[in-house]
Amino acid sequence: MTKIIAFANQKGGVGKTTTAINIGASLAAIKKRVLLIDLDPQGNAGTGLGFVRASHHQSIYGVIMGTANIADNILTTAVQGMHILPSSQALAGADIDLLDMDNKEFRLRDALKPILQHYDYILLDCPPALGYLTINALTAADSVIVPLQCEFFALEGVQQLTDTINIVKEKWNPELNILGVLLTMYDKRYGLTRAVDNDVRDTFGDLVFKTVVPRNVRVSEAPSHGKPALFYDFNSTGAQAYLRVATEVVERTTGETYGE
Repeated sequence: MTKIIAFANQKGGVGKTTTAINIGASLAAIKKRVLLIDLDPQGNAGTGLGFVRASHHQSIYGVIMGTANIADNILTTAVQGMHILPSSQALAGADIDLLDMDNKEFRLRDALKPILQHYDYILLDCPPALGYLTINALTAADSVIVPLQCEFFALEGVQQLTDTINIVKEKWNPELNILGVLLTMYDKRYGLTRAVDNDVRDTFGDLVFKTVVPRNVRVSEAPSHGKPALFYDFNSTGAQAYLRVATEVVERTTGETYGE
């Protein structure tokens, strides 16, 4: 059965898109069929996989609005087994465009139905806001991964996201749950990083992924080359961390286990 995972945190700069790209590429590397859907008007997921927005017309916008077929808007990436349904600037007005539409909370969920059987994982890169695009992602998803940067205000926005998830569960998607909280930009040299790690694990317990993603220059460089970190520098600490996170994701969603 296809697993649909939303990557959400309304706080920007936490490594959400980087995480979605690199977990997607890592899942593909362990032979999972992956579709990444870019719901962020900024379109960074497409850029990070080597797509120049002006060079293609495909977009999730028309799919959500019901004016385009989903299969016609999926692009093949350079990562074998990984596809992307890219963003467009039109998404910036999607919250307003959706206001008067029927079933506005379920547009994405319904649009995904024809292609579910083609993928093991569908990953939804949400915008850093809690509008209708994020609500559509949460109503379509089975679970949520929350990337969390190791900084002073790390937990500040998570409560609002948790409240939103609970509202979506009550109103539209009772099966939704938090798959995990992922600590990103981790630098163990700093006491603040260790303090945030302890606070997050005290708050979320086993929901926190065992693996942390270190602050790593190769991960930061990879998007400018249009590649996931795993294909830019396989041996970098960041690429290897995301590969370990991907195995944790598979273990949590399917029960499959991988050797160390």
